[in-house]
Amino acid sequence: MLNNPTIDMLRDLGLHGMAAAFQNLQTQPEAHSLEHSEWLALLIESEVTTRRQKRFEARARAARLRHDAQVENVDFRAARGLDRNLFLKLAGCDFIRQQHNLLLIGPAGVGKSWLACALGHQACREDLSVAYHRVPRLFATLALARDDGRYGRLLKALAKPDLLILDDWGPEKLSDEQRRDLLEIVEDRYARRSTLVTSQIPIDHWYDIIGNPTIADAILDRLVHNAYRIELSGDSMRKQRQMQPETTATA
Repeated sequence: MLNNPTIDMLRDLGLHGMAAAFQNLQTQPEAHSLEHSEWLALLIESEVTTRRQKRFEARARAARLRHDAQVENVDFRAARGLDRNLFLKLAGCDFIRQQHNLLLIGPAGVGKSWLACALGHQACREDLSVAYHRVPRLFATLALARDDGRYGRLLKALAKPDLLILDDWGPEKLSDEQRRDLLEIVEDRYARRSTLVTSQIPIDHWYDIIGNPTIADAILDRLVHNAYRIELSGDSMRKQRQMQPETTATA
């Protein structure tokens, strides 16, 4: 008699995980032999799981990752020099909690963006905030924001996420405005948040891409010195996939 009102009250209180678990337990004959404390534990566990999933979904939507990539689907057999132990260590997300950076370097098509998104997806699961931006589009957005008064707000937004993914940096040299933009971003995040950069350009050439020696020193000091590095090589995986049927999204 009280089952439906109880479920309704749980939903009214926003306890949707508990409501679903209560309804499910009512349909299982073996559940009637459980102690009250066991029932309560199952209801609470369901509520915690539901809330974790909702937080993950919200963080994943906010991150706007380019690829729907998961760590468990990474192809470690591909001949590109990906260190399995290092990558799985990074997938634990401690580098984000410790405010270290990550640099993913390699030629086009070896899966840099996909791997970056897989780590971003995992960070969302670890209840960490993530933001993804392609660098060329980000610079264009910052240029527009400078003209319409949104520049300061956008820089504050870029400083907030636990992990900021800057995808596809280079190979064009930075303009004066872009140099200043990048310095503002890395300065705001230095020793406070983690930044993940992907690029086709070897790190020892970044100095030339930035251009201005003084600003280059400042950027690289804040971005590179405490960073993990993954340097990939090999042929484009996109070309390899075109030659065989694809069943599961991997990289």
